[in-house]
Amino acid sequence: METNTSTNANRLFYGSCFALITTAFSFAIAAGILDQLKIELGLTASQAGIATSMWFLGFPISMVIGGLIYHKVGGKVIMQFAFFAHAIGILMLIFSGSYVGLLIANLLIGLGNGCTEAACNPMIADAYEGNKMSKMLNRFHMWFPGGIAIGSLLSGFMTDNLEILGRNQVWLLLIPTFIYAYLFFGQSWPRAKVQEAATLTGNVKAMITPLFLFIAVCMSLTAISEFGPNQWVSLILSKSGAHPMIILALTAGLMAVARYFGGDMVAKFDQTGVLLGSAVLATIGVYLFSTQTGAMAYVAAIIFALGIAYFWPNMIGLVATKVPKSGALGMSIIGAVGMFANTIFQPIIGGWIDADRAVAEANGLTGDELELVSGQATLGTMVLFPGILIILFTILYFWLKNRKSDDAVPAAAH
Repeated sequence: METNTSTNANRLFYGSCFALITTAFSFAIAAGILDQLKIELGLTASQAGIATSMWFLGFPISMVIGGLIYHKVGGKVIMQFAFFAHAIGILMLIFSGSYVGLLIANLLIGLGNGCTEAACNPMIADAYEGNKMSKMLNRFHMWFPGGIAIGSLLSGFMTDNLEILGRNQVWLLLIPTFIYAYLFFGQSWPRAKVQEAATLTGNVKAMITPLFLFIAVCMSLTAISEFGPNQWVSLILSKSGAHPMIILALTAGLMAVARYFGGDMVAKFDQTGVLLGSAVLATIGVYLFSTQTGAMAYVAAIIFALGIAYFWPNMIGLVATKVPKSGALGMSIIGAVGMFANTIFQPIIGGWIDADRAVAEANGLTGDELELVSGQATLGTMVLFPGILIILFTILYFWLKNRKSDDAVPAAAH
């Protein structure tokens, strides 16, 4: 695109939002119908787990490849592939009655989801300047929790009220898929703002720096602070008298609202200030999850949601503004580091739960009390993740404050 006309940038932005809603719907509905698919296809729990992991596997693969080729082929081509992967994956999920078909469908949907991140993050970074860019990145990323909240409610409504079950719910995914395809159709994409960002050599050079590597370590901890407790909280808190679906909807809904106002927060406290405050709130939230029961679990969910809301979009934004020469590849690699950290840590967290359950059993606990006590003990250990981030983001805050501003994109540019 020769000039960044606001109409074009806005149309591309709305297309990006619908592409991310497709990702969120695939996450929410896949989770909602997993039990039904197990019965329908006669799968074991382990096979269902492998099918779900295909969704997670496709994501970082296409993010990294998309980041590598972004400035070679352009975001438009990456999103054309995303549409192809989404559409074929969704149709396979609906019509394929086999386990292998389910694996391929989930992998294709995961590849489409990763392409969305690989193409849309750098497009937003190139289309908008300064604080407007932070605001739009936060508003783009609000549609992941927002889409999960809407998708979960729609999936629940179709199951409970309309008796639309299993693969029949997957048709819903085609709606945002065709909307984003229409919005992207015929649009030209913005060029890289920083010349070095458009070259692979420039990207790699910028990434082999202490600052980028430090941000990558922080990203792995922010991702596991967000997704780690989220995966287990519903399971654990259901034994404490709190309703897991309300906890999930509350967390996702609050994250979406917080991200809507993300640009204002960054304008006031800068990205590092926002990330430091987020780490403090996330630590308090996880600590409360590990100690409270009943109504207090909802208070914990509110604090936790406000803590983790700004992690993902502002880590991507941090790379775009503070390491601009890393370009599309830098943003994709940071996102992939977050996803990969979850792949590594989820089984470790599972091991902690098993160990804590063994201790609780040795102390004579059974039933719901056993689940609650062992689960809360594991959440107590998970406080470490956001706790370490408080220290790391404090270091980053002073590091960037004292750093020469000439290698960063000016924050005040509009």
